[in-house]
Amino acid sequence: MTYSVAVSGASGYAGGEILRLLADHPDFEVRTVTGHANAGQPLVAVQPHLRTYTHLTLRETNADTLAGHDVVFLALPHGASGAIAAQLSPETLVIDCGADHRLESSADWATFYGGAHHGAWAYGVPELPRLSGTQRERLTGARRIAAPGCNASTVALSLAPGIRAGVIEDRDLVAVLAVGPSGAGKSLKAHLLGSELLGSANPYAVGGGHRHIPEISQSLRWAGAAAPTISFTPVLVPMSRGILATSTARIVPGTDASAVRAAWEDAYAGERFVQLLPPGQFPRTADVLGANTALMGLAVDEAAGRVVVVTAVDNLVKGTAGAAIQSANIALGLAESTGLPVNGVAP
Repeated sequence: MTYSVAVSGASGYAGGEILRLLADHPDFEVRTVTGHANAGQPLVAVQPHLRTYTHLTLRETNADTLAGHDVVFLALPHGASGAIAAQLSPETLVIDCGADHRLESSADWATFYGGAHHGAWAYGVPELPRLSGTQRERLTGARRIAAPGCNASTVALSLAPGIRAGVIEDRDLVAVLAVGPSGAGKSLKAHLLGSELLGSANPYAVGGGHRHIPEISQSLRWAGAAAPTISFTPVLVPMSRGILATSTARIVPGTDASAVRAAWEDAYAGERFVQLLPPGQFPRTADVLGANTALMGLAVDEAAGRVVVVTAVDNLVKGTAGAAIQSANIALGLAESTGLPVNGVAP
């Protein structure tokens, strides 16, 4: 069976990456692409690298345009997906790549985003460890899926195995991330200009203000954390895409290093797209460029009594578009890895 697909926000980075991956998906046929300011233009006028889609023209983003497709990907700014999604058929598989349907807590939504809270959908990080099983089981047969925030899923995947296994404490968690500016979207912003980024590293949302914090905490609660606290600091660096997250946590007293490592080995044994590297090895963002792969290195800092987890992802693939398509595959009963690259691009 071939599923008809519409992609909204197709002129942006996330929408463009969804389209790039779908071009090699044997079961999905992209029939409609929508934009906002670029409506009426050929898709390749704003996404010139997507030569497969020279026949498509960007249309207005509204429920009427998106209706009638089997699968709809919403790659829209936060606050824009909820109203449109509510107008689509409950039989349509809708994957929201924005933030509107990630958070279960309306209070968290009000604090970090504001505006109407549209409720939580099945969270699109299949490998995420939970107290029982993984998030994958909740995606099977789903018709409404919330793709993750790229920083949030990277940190949650980094720490959830230790939480679930009871080898790390859920207080005093720390994550510092080097991130590429493509995660901030394609809109023109002065601090994202090349002249501002090149030769510099720029922290932002310092001191607990980043919108991905409640999303991380939610994932860690699913893994068994009672009341997690995390200090989360992202740093923009001059690479177009990628995340290198260094996450640390206090080891539960009396836990030896082998038990710590075993928690991560057990969590990701057999996973195609989340791979724990051998002891002493740590990933680079270059290793996952273009791939739907999270590579993870782990060390035990015995002097500090902490575990250190370093995780690399491509924020536009495993962080967003790849996670969305992987989740869609599961929801539809397709092979989970269909259309998704595990190999990166080098150099």
